[in-house]
Amino acid sequence: MASFLYRLGRFSFRRRVLVTAVWAAVLVALGAGALTLSGQLSNSVTIPGTESQRAIDQLADRFPEAAAGGATARVVISTPGDITDAGGQAAIARLVAGLKEAPKVAGVVDPLREKAISPDKHVALAQVSYRVPGFELTDADREGLMAAADPAKAAGYTVEFGGDAVQAMPATNATEGIGVAVAAVVLIITFGSLLAAGIPLLTALIGVGIGMAGITAASGFLELNTNTPVLALMIGLAVGIDYALFIVSRYRHELEVGRDPEEAAGRATGTAGSAVVFAGLTVIIALAGLTVVGIPFLGEMGVAAAITVAIAVVIALTLLPAIFGFAGGKLRGGKIRLRRKEGATTHGERWARFVARHRIPVLIAAIAGLAVVAIPATSMQLGLPNDSTAAPDTTQRKAYDTVARSFGEGANGPLVIVVDLAGSKDRQAALQQAAAGIGGLPERPIVTPPKTNRDGDLALLTVIPKSGPSSTATEDLVSDIRGLNAGLGTATGASLAVTGQTAANIDVSEKLADAMLPYLALIVGLAFLLLMLVFRSVVVPLKATLGFLGSVVATFGAVVAVFQWGWLTELLGVKTTGPIMSMLPILLIGVLFGLAMDYQVFLVTRMREEYVHGADPQQAMVTGFRHGSRVVVAAALIMISVFAGFVLAESSLIQSIGFALAFGVLVDAFVIRMTIVPALMSLLGRGAWWLPKWLDRVLPDVDVEGEKLTKQLDSPDERELVRS
Repeated sequence: MASFLYRLGRFSFRRRVLVTAVWAAVLVALGAGALTLSGQLSNSVTIPGTESQRAIDQLADRFPEAAAGGATARVVISTPGDITDAGGQAAIARLVAGLKEAPKVAGVVDPLREKAISPDKHVALAQVSYRVPGFELTDADREGLMAAADPAKAAGYTVEFGGDAVQAMPATNATEGIGVAVAAVVLIITFGSLLAAGIPLLTALIGVGIGMAGITAASGFLELNTNTPVLALMIGLAVGIDYALFIVSRYRHELEVGRDPEEAAGRATGTAGSAVVFAGLTVIIALAGLTVVGIPFLGEMGVAAAITVAIAVVIALTLLPAIFGFAGGKLRGGKIRLRRKEGATTHGERWARFVARHRIPVLIAAIAGLAVVAIPATSMQLGLPNDSTAAPDTTQRKAYDTVARSFGEGANGPLVIVVDLAGSKDRQAALQQAAAGIGGLPERPIVTPPKTNRDGDLALLTVIPKSGPSSTATEDLVSDIRGLNAGLGTATGASLAVTGQTAANIDVSEKLADAMLPYLALIVGLAFLLLMLVFRSVVVPLKATLGFLGSVVATFGAVVAVFQWGWLTELLGVKTTGPIMSMLPILLIGVLFGLAMDYQVFLVTRMREEYVHGADPQQAMVTGFRHGSRVVVAAALIMISVFAGFVLAESSLIQSIGFALAFGVLVDAFVIRMTIVPALMSLLGRGAWWLPKWLDRVLPDVDVEGEKLTKQLDSPDERELVRS
């Protein structure tokens, strides 16, 4: 592979105009496709096969007039006075009439007719159902809904809106650019050159532009989750900059030792490029592996991000050498003198020697620190976002809080019970038994009168819990209601199922929690095999995967402390706390695995190279650390900066993903790879490179560092053969 990449780098250097034109054409074509083919992104989270989804499908088939699969909105009208006086009744009547005229509305529950008035008569609650899911509603549809409240507001009433019908699409904002700006500063310090620092940023932005344009164009044909492009943007920016950083660093090294620019481009692509290919493959496999957990929206997010990473790898191997062709020898050295003189002892070398001298205390301190940070993870509660997790100043949060105060938290998350009466001989008795059974549960929920379809073989019951939609008490209630199904079927021949947004969120969270451990096992097993292939050692992969697990658990602890317990929320700009997003742990495992393996490869391969060349294990660790640490530190700081920029986003999900990835990279790069790894390498000595002889014969030699290529190029007899 290294020889192929060497030739590819030289080809791209020589044919730089052609290569650049091809990438420009791809960017323009996908950009045009994004403008003309883009569709509506979805904020729905469904998993086929769950009880809640089966019930929704059943309603769509046999009770379509219920619009059970459509969006819903809760409209809360309040006043300090009596909402039921003549003025209040007139305001409610105008509000209901306006809501019925809003686009795509299927029906409105009149609070006066249904007696949805708070006990203190200050608040009325109207329910709006739509013919279409929430993700099909446009901004104009939401504006039409909001406009219905204008007459009531003009009359002095307060009107707030909640429900999935008013959930806007999560979007990025200008604050994410802060991460890119910090990355630029890190690159300038690393390279000491504005030109060298600008190249990784340029290629990363081109790669992200192509990836995002492709995702936008694909949304015209596929139903994509709203967070799909956000994850692709995060990962694409981070790895795009990092991969270019590694190759640019090698190119500058080759120039400094006297290579001509074309030869330097070929060698940089063949050596550092080989490591980039392997590192990219680990990220791609980890992200694409999200498809095996059986959760469609998570799989599509993983595939989209994996494609963006693949684009970043290909750009690093082709467009980057082409840019070298335009820059020529101008990248040699840096005019901004921020680095130490050659021959001086580096910070990395001093740190490596310190760790080697004090390896036992360093190991104990690092592991103890990870354990302390991980403690909050033991109380992690998973859930999906609802109006209670919205920012305090939004209409969704105000509506949620008003309903909770006036009607109880359960009114914000009613459960929909679907009773299938087709197999019952006495349908009325079966329906009464279902309602009585639910009302008699220990939680004592409120059960509304049933509604039946035209054929009378399917009925709906609305159940209002006393607890909020995210509470464990509501989860227990859903479980208890489902537990009534067996007895109902035996006694009457009918069956029941629980659905609605609250039940669907519970089902999705349980599915994600159940999938986390199998996916973690898949990732850990894959990590061990890949690293054993690269490092030709059993011990190195073992400590690498254990270190990865340590960084994951510590990151879980930090996420719980901030987003569930509320620590440092003001400092980080987190406006609301609650259960951790159900999808976050699996996403974190997949993404952090790939990034952790990147740092492992770029740091430890140089140690192995020194050891294979005959260096003492201690000296091999120090020398390898000295050469690799500077680039790894720069790469980690860049990734942390890019991910941390997303903590300033509006969406709590995007905030938590950005924080988790930034903290995960921080822990993995600086605690695991830069501290625990050199300490263990020093402690184990030659034992770190142990590999059974039979396994050594079986494993192929992937030569990630391009060592064989370097030997061939330095041999006059082989040079022309490799170049041809």
